[in-house]
Amino acid sequence: MEVIGKIKKIDETKTFGSNGFRKREMVITTNEQYPQMILIEFVQDKCDILNSYNVDDEVKVSINLRGREWINPKGEAVYFNSVQGWRIEKSQDDPAVSAPPVPSMETFEPSGGNDNEPDDLPF
Repeated sequence: MEVIGKIKKIDETKTFGSNGFRKREMVITTNEQYPQMILIEFVQDKCDILNSYNVDDEVKVSINLRGREWINPKGEAVYFNSVQGWRIEKSQDDPAVSAPPVPSMETFEPSGGNDNEPDDLPF
């Protein structure tokens, strides 16, 4: 799945526990009639891919939805969801990302050939 929008916030990488689990969160504001602010987390080695992005960048983020069950002390099942990012790229809607220039029409015109030569195209 993908989320497209503008970066609203990028947090610093946080490390948890003795095993060094790393997590970094960002918030994307979607470009919809009713914009949504989506919290996306990046974990472990994926934390570093946010280093080259800034607030207000238009991006496309590839995500996975994650869900898990936890049994609380009362023995009841509680469910949690998270949105986990694994790739991010500048969106084509971002003016900072420009398409390659289109060649001028002169590039496609024949170069001064003889107009009396027959057209060798089959149509």
